[in-house]
Amino acid sequence: MSKNYYIIPIFVPHLGCPHDCVFCNQKRITGLSTNVTEDYVNKTIKEYLNTFPKKNITVEVAFYGGSFTGIDKAIQRRLLSVPLKYKKEGKIQGIRLSTRPDYIDHDILCLLKEYDVDTIELGVQSLCDDVLKKSGRGHNSSQVYMASKLIKEYEFNLGLQMMVGLVGDSREKSLYTAKEFIKLDPYCVRIYPTLVIKDTFLQKMYERNLYEPLTLDEAVNITTDILMLFRYYDIHVIRVGLQPTDNITLGKDVVAGPFHPSFRQLVESNIIKIILKEYLDEKIKNHLKDTLVIEANTKSISYIAGQKSSNIDYLKKAYGFKKVKIYGNNILKSDTINIKLDDYQEQLNMKTGIERHLSKLKLIKG
Repeated sequence: MSKNYYIIPIFVPHLGCPHDCVFCNQKRITGLSTNVTEDYVNKTIKEYLNTFPKKNITVEVAFYGGSFTGIDKAIQRRLLSVPLKYKKEGKIQGIRLSTRPDYIDHDILCLLKEYDVDTIELGVQSLCDDVLKKSGRGHNSSQVYMASKLIKEYEFNLGLQMMVGLVGDSREKSLYTAKEFIKLDPYCVRIYPTLVIKDTFLQKMYERNLYEPLTLDEAVNITTDILMLFRYYDIHVIRVGLQPTDNITLGKDVVAGPFHPSFRQLVESNIIKIILKEYLDEKIKNHLKDTLVIEANTKSISYIAGQKSSNIDYLKKAYGFKKVKIYGNNILKSDTINIKLDDYQEQLNMKTGIERHLSKLKLIKG
């Protein structure tokens, strides 16, 4: 995606969705409870466009929250007619929506083609049927495969959303879902850790000790391996972790679970920590020095250092370095890191490090 990419979110909480999944309370997640009208869509698009730069940008309108294609078709047409008008005028460049796998068929896709929709994201969550059943999803894995096939046949961009830590889920099941996503070759993916939200059935299960959420460390570690897999296979991951809001935070609408306002940063930092650890475990015996110097693209510095310098502290403690210095060097590509140990220097390639780690875990063939 271009750095000049802007998104206009239109939240349609629970519109079109006949199911209350155990983890879901869209009104709390989006902060909205009113039904959406075309006037609201038009007003929202106008307001956002007024805040964006006027030139050299790509703008996409995205319908989030409900099962868009489950809405009455007349309402779908009215809502989609608004961004279509802006798209024809060249004021926006894309239209995106999210929906359920069991609300995709030929008629629906023909309607979405008529209104020039670009991307359809499926709320899949898991491709293990027992997890889908325990989560109250109301669809099975075969419907996901069929919907994905149809979406690609009609030449839409396919987006897939998955969750880790669902009822009945496990690390192995989450990794299975991720590997099945890769086979479907999506345009983009989102990864969410399961949170216990107020006024959901999952809250009742949690309070009755029938559900235990992942700890933050567990969620980070599972998501680390999943994000590595997607990166290895060049699958674009557009979000990791639920977007924090005034209410979506611990102590408010999040009752329990692995919530962190910078969840993706924790995962990205953990990936770099693993790559550095596996490299240093191999090299440090022959090059034991007082100071470790790391050079990387400036955009990677915060990930390398870790939240509150956690990676720096880890490297000092694990390998006895007195100093760990990190410098920005924008000549370096974002997927490379320079390692210096006094007069010894080597350049690490992130993808090579990811491949080594995934091979070690037998998640790919080495």
